[in-house]
Amino acid sequence: MTDSRKLFGTDGIRGVANIEPVTAETALKLGRAAAHVFSANGGPYGRRDGTRPKIVLGKDTRLSGYMLENAMVAGLTSLGVDVLLIGPLPTPGVAYITRSLRADAGIVLSASHNPYEDNGIKFFRHDGYKLDDAVEARIEGLVFSGEIENIRPTAGNIGRARRIDDALGRYVEHAKRAFPRGRTLEGLKVAVDCANGAAYKSTPSILRELGAEVFVAHHTPNGTNINADCGSTHPAEIQRLVRESGAHIGITHDGDADRALLCDEHGELVDGDEILAIAAIDHLRRGALVGDTLVATIMSNFGLDEAVEAAGGRVIRTKVGDRYVIEEMLRENYNVGGEQSGHMIFRDFSTTGDGIVSALQILQILVETGRPLSELKRCLRKYPQAQRNLRVKEKPPIASLRDIEGLIAAAELQLAGKGRVLLRYSGTEPKIRLLIEGRDEAVINAHADRIAESLTEQIGA
Repeated sequence: MTDSRKLFGTDGIRGVANIEPVTAETALKLGRAAAHVFSANGGPYGRRDGTRPKIVLGKDTRLSGYMLENAMVAGLTSLGVDVLLIGPLPTPGVAYITRSLRADAGIVLSASHNPYEDNGIKFFRHDGYKLDDAVEARIEGLVFSGEIENIRPTAGNIGRARRIDDALGRYVEHAKRAFPRGRTLEGLKVAVDCANGAAYKSTPSILRELGAEVFVAHHTPNGTNINADCGSTHPAEIQRLVRESGAHIGITHDGDADRALLCDEHGELVDGDEILAIAAIDHLRRGALVGDTLVATIMSNFGLDEAVEAAGGRVIRTKVGDRYVIEEMLRENYNVGGEQSGHMIFRDFSTTGDGIVSALQILQILVETGRPLSELKRCLRKYPQAQRNLRVKEKPPIASLRDIEGLIAAAELQLAGKGRVLLRYSGTEPKIRLLIEGRDEAVINAHADRIAESLTEQIGA
């Protein structure tokens, strides 16, 4: 790596495991950097009471998690931090355990919805929220600068690692509190696709303990099958499971279970926009939506704005990425927000996206209203969208690409203010994402194909 290399993307550090920056060597350096930042001598983020810092370390079910976990432990303990190991647990579970155990920070090793060959490193601060840019920049600077190279505690000042055996149980009880006390899921059949990921134990346990009859698939992780033809990136699986089991609702997670997509009783997919619409309208009805405001990203369907406005609320939009949604929610204390992809944040119960907590919000509405999900989702009338996710070999500035701005302008001219065009690079994968939204499906698909063809010719992998 060179000093100019940027480690942190929009959702922590991510890449192919055992290739920089997701290597044991860099994980060790990151562990040392994080230990320093959260220690008494690390600046404004460190402890002030002189006690030994402690950091929670969790992971998903990837094979490379063992390698990164051990390297991270070595780095953290080498600067005198105690490490609390909680093993495979959903990312929101790591955030909760960090708060619950009053740790100084939390770290989760996961590449979310990416294939098992990838892995990543995400950090949480002591209150379970993701680190802000300044803290990430400080950690990244320490990795490259050599500033802490000579800090070497010895003897009893070296940290130790210990396993927290009840982390899963703590998280299960916490998540169950997102469902109204005194109500149960008895009589409901729920299908679940765990993506062979971090929720393979927690989500089925939570649903069963609330009384549901649960049909589970892809809950036998082996280190290499996480997200493999299953989970929220392969929704056909939950659709199949719902139809075969006769379930009233289906839930499908990604690898670290910070997101969820749903499936109605007919086997039709229910995406994040529909989940947000159902939840926001219910919150408005109960007077529980802070500021009568839902936070979404620029990728959400414009129909979401119309549905929420019709119920007396409003939608404000952020850049793509749940971190930006959370930042806006914290700025004005809003309590519901999320993304079309299935990252939903219900701040009354969680500090980050939590797939099972999100699903429980909709299950609560099913129980209280007695209405099926296929009926509830009709509150959102979507505008047609054409999306293209293209793998790229490089990421030059979009403005430098030949003909692209002209093609976008032509599309926007024909949409005549009744739609939009969004083109951006993924912050976590070697991809460029195109979205065109409008009233005429044939028109938007034609424009999407022309833009995608030009992109593929110029930067396609």
